[in-house]
Amino acid sequence: MKTILVTGATGFIGSNLTKKLIESGYTVRILRRENSPLTNLENVDVEHRIGDVRNFASLRDAMRGCDTVFHTAAIVSFWKPKHKEMFEVNVNGTRNIVEASLSEKVQRLVHTSSIAAIGRPVRDGELADETTPYNWSNFGNGYKYSKHLAEKEIYHGIEKGLNAVIVNPAVVIGPGDIHFNGGSIIKSVKKGFVPFYINGGLNICYVDDVVNGHITAALKGKTGERYILGGTNLTHKEAFHVTAKIVGGLPPLLPLPVVAVRAIAKIFDGIGFLIKKEPLLTSELISGAGLKNWYSSAKAEKELDYKVTTFEEAVRKTYEWYKGSNLL
Repeated sequence: MKTILVTGATGFIGSNLTKKLIESGYTVRILRRENSPLTNLENVDVEHRIGDVRNFASLRDAMRGCDTVFHTAAIVSFWKPKHKEMFEVNVNGTRNIVEASLSEKVQRLVHTSSIAAIGRPVRDGELADETTPYNWSNFGNGYKYSKHLAEKEIYHGIEKGLNAVIVNPAVVIGPGDIHFNGGSIIKSVKKGFVPFYINGGLNICYVDDVVNGHITAALKGKTGERYILGGTNLTHKEAFHVTAKIVGGLPPLLPLPVVAVRAIAKIFDGIGFLIKKEPLLTSELISGAGLKNWYSSAKAEKELDYKVTTFEEAVRKTYEWYKGSNLL
C-alpha cells in the first residue's frame, strides 16, 4: 500500500482507520460529502476529495492514483422510510466503488461489510462464521439485506478481476462513536435508561481491533474471502451487568418478553411515521430479538493475526473517551 483512498472517513470506523493509516506512514486521501461533519477528523492532516459514492465520476476522480481503497461508507438505519436512500448508498454505491476500482486499476479493495450480512447461528449457543449462509430474509431488516446485496456487488467485481477482500465487523464500540451506536449500551447504563433487558445475545468488539483487522486484511487477506472482525460473545444481560460494574451505572434487573418488545416497537414505528423522524426503537432494530447472535473470529485470528480486546477493557477505554470528550 502506498496511496490510499478511504470512503466514509468521517464516520466511526472510517475516521479511526484514517488516523491509524496516517500514523503508520501511509499517504491517505478521503472521499466525503461537502456537508460531512468533520468532528472525528479534527487536526488530522489528510487530503480531502468532495464527492459521493452515488456519483461514479467523483469516485473515479478520487481513486485516480490510489493503489488501495478502503470502502467504509454506508448508511446504518433500521427504519423503512430510510430504505431508499440506504439501498442507494449501500448497494448502488458499492457497485460504483467496484466499477471505479476496476476502471482505475486499483490493486486492492477492502470492503467494510458487517456481521449483518452473515447468517445467524442455526442453533442457540452456536457460533456463526464466514460460511454461514445469509438467513435473515424473513426478518424484514432492510439494513441487513442491503449489506448482503452489497457483498454480492463485491463478488461480481471479483469475477471481473477485482482484487477485493471483505471484512465483517460485529457491534463496535470505542472512541469516535459520537452517535452512540454500539456505545448506546454504555450511555443507557450510565444514565439508568434501561429497566429491562431482552434474552438473547450479541458479539461486541473494540474499534482499534477492527481498524487493525482492516489493515491486515489489505496486506494479508485472500482475494474473495470475508473475515469476521468480532470480539466477545455475551448475553444481553451479561453485557449490561459488566458495563454497569465499569461505568458505575445501573444494570437492568428483569427480562422483557420478546412479544412485549415487539409491541412497544410497533408503537415507536407509528410515532416515527407521524413525526417523520427515525425513533430510538423500531421493529427492524429488534427483528432478531431473543436470539443469541454469536460469531467466531477464528478465521481472522488465524489468517490476519487478528487480536481481540476484552470486553471489559473495550468498555473502560470507550467510557474514558466519552468522559474526556464531555459526551457522558
